[in-house]
Amino acid sequence: MGVPPVSYVAEGRWILRLRCVPGAARSVAAALARRPDTTWVQLVSGGTEILCVVRARSEVDSEQLLLDRFPRGARVVSIAAHAVLHTYYGSPHVIRGLDALSPDEVERLRPAPAPDTGEIDSLDPGDQRLMDVLARDGRTGLAELAAATRWSQSTVARRLEHLRATGVLHYYAEFDIAYVGLRSVARLWITVPPAELVATGQALAEHREVVFAAATTGPTNLAVQVACRSSRDLYRYLTERVAALPAITHVETAPIVQNVKRVGTHLDIGLGIGTVVGADNDHGRSGPSFGKPR
Repeated sequence: MGVPPVSYVAEGRWILRLRCVPGAARSVAAALARRPDTTWVQLVSGGTEILCVVRARSEVDSEQLLLDRFPRGARVVSIAAHAVLHTYYGSPHVIRGLDALSPDEVERLRPAPAPDTGEIDSLDPGDQRLMDVLARDGRTGLAELAAATRWSQSTVARRLEHLRATGVLHYYAEFDIAYVGLRSVARLWITVPPAELVATGQALAEHREVVFAAATTGPTNLAVQVACRSSRDLYRYLTERVAALPAITHVETAPIVQNVKRVGTHLDIGLGIGTVVGADNDHGRSGPSFGKPR
């Protein structure tokens, strides 16, 4: 599927933590997954917490994002919002820790470096419609894209070439990371002194277990997602590699037990929210999307 890189911030990107009453998390997660502005809707161990990423598309969206657009009421106990300030590691970086290919095979499949565009401005309405369709299925043909945007196929082709050349559009291949042996996924909420934030974020970005690392607002200032082969490997990672970073003063570990939605794929986990697009998933556990060579 086609998506913008993490540097596309528009009017803001947020990581939300929703705490629900027992038994309500699945239905609340399903409602979040149906929203076009959410990605990575995840259920956390314990069954009462949901994580999701939200991207505001306009100033109006940014203003109303946390005021009246998310589930509230008796089922949701609290909502904590962490604004993403800077991403140290994430798409379109090439994922590490997959050892199925030889170094020579990896090098031959390595995509061209993504353009360093810095922060990308908001998309115009036509490009946004184009991106919305590609977020559901990156293999959508020119005829369908032309119908969605009301452009000619030649215009669509030119816009696709421009968006890719400028780094606004790249492609994810989504699959269940359990198939490559990564079965223990967790979100780490880390606290460091502000003076050590950059150095610690950059150090975490070098860890092969890390699939996402960003500076955020909130009671903690680093949000990190890691993927390990087992809970034993996760324990070793925390007690050896994380513990070796001297500036870290606090770590909260939240194991991810199920993904309800990934970048653009709704996963059918008995919630009535759709089926997996472009990936097989027979046990409801799927991990980070990985950059697809193109």
